[in-house]
Amino acid sequence: MSDITNANLEGALYEQALGELERIVAALESEERPLEEALALYERGQALARYCAGLLDKAELKVQQLSGEDLEDFQP
Repeated sequence: MSDITNANLEGALYEQALGELERIVAALESEERPLEEALALYERGQALARYCAGLLDKAELKVQQLSGEDLEDFQP
């Protein structure tokens, strides 16, 4: 699966966004990079993390609506 090249993440699959985020984390942890490149990767990683969290929040809300139960105690 390739990276999501569009800076706008809308419509990207969760698995795509998470995969790209994992690759960014691994790259930042394993390689020295120029400051500007590291900051750009970090910024992209933050955007991906927010996007993934938003998708998970939406999924949790949908499950709550479908089940009619309060899942606050649910810990994935």
